[in-house]
Amino acid sequence: MSTINQAYDPTGSNRMEEPVLVANHLRKEFPINDFKLFAPRKVVHAVEDATFELYPGQATALVGESGSGKTTVARMLARLYDPTSGEISFRGEPIKLQSHRAAVLRQYRRHVQLIFQDPFASLNPIHDVRYHLSRPLRLFGHAHTEDEVTEQVLALLRRVSLSPAEQFIQKFPHQLSGGQRQRIAIARALAVHPEVLLADEPVSMLDVSIRLDILNLLLRLKKEEQLALLFITHDIASARYFAENTLVMYAGQMVEGGPSEAVIQTPKHPYTQLLLAAAPDPDRIKAQGHGLSEEVHARGEIPSLINPPEGCRFHPRCPHAMPVCKQHFPARTELGNGHWTNCFLYTDQTIQQQTTAPAAQS
Repeated sequence: MSTINQAYDPTGSNRMEEPVLVANHLRKEFPINDFKLFAPRKVVHAVEDATFELYPGQATALVGESGSGKTTVARMLARLYDPTSGEISFRGEPIKLQSHRAAVLRQYRRHVQLIFQDPFASLNPIHDVRYHLSRPLRLFGHAHTEDEVTEQVLALLRRVSLSPAEQFIQKFPHQLSGGQRQRIAIARALAVHPEVLLADEPVSMLDVSIRLDILNLLLRLKKEEQLALLFITHDIASARYFAENTLVMYAGQMVEGGPSEAVIQTPKHPYTQLLLAAAPDPDRIKAQGHGLSEEVHARGEIPSLINPPEGCRFHPRCPHAMPVCKQHFPARTELGNGHWTNCFLYTDQTIQQQTTAPAAQS
């Protein structure tokens, strides 16, 4: 059964848009080698049943605290990790996930590129900017002569707002600031002319003063290049600014998703409410001072992913946990306009409404 849904369109049009990249029920387990003979096999259950779509010209934010599995999802999509199970489709064609042939991987990465979180580690310190940007141009056949390489490297530098470009082409990473390094990393990803860009917390290692510049750069590139963008962040407030759609992860499970405005303005899952309560908001602080808002409290700590709780993994911390939450992971409940959640609070309401409706009519 296909999991591809119509993209939510805030304008209200009925335009159908095909996703460029689809993840279907992705699961990733990392084995633990404890060198004990006859010991039971242990694994880290990093990601469970991740399903979503990325659309051209749209950004999707993947939100959650550290250790929730966000980076693992991105690395599976970039083919740095092989999923334990599940399927990845590009332009409607399933990807052979077990194929490690260089030609197959290169063809896939021609369309899907990853921007790493740490610009200090993602660039080789012994090579200059020209080397970092010319290598993908040559590997993917976009430039052949030295003149072509120089021309396209300078054009890439200008596209990421590093000008005058001639002053940056021969610099080494240690001669650049953190923001400039991240711009070089973005330019390197753009050098292969990708259709999908996976940005793994691209501003978390940067000074606060330049984070907005990098986000605006990515937004401009998304619009100009019609890129399908996955924006990974632990800051749900920036997701509202940056992305049309937001997905919320907790301990490897996706618990809520939909249009960013709906997810952030009317969060349904208790974990999403907790993330929003942790984000600075002057209006909420003012409301609390007048007794108009209640603070969301969570109990306990993030569970171990080696021995995760059964059912919904948030139930040990959830203030609304019910017995069924400890036994089963809730199915997806559609809330309208593309907004959905995996929570028994809303599943039970739906069942109750369906059972009481005939009685009310009679």
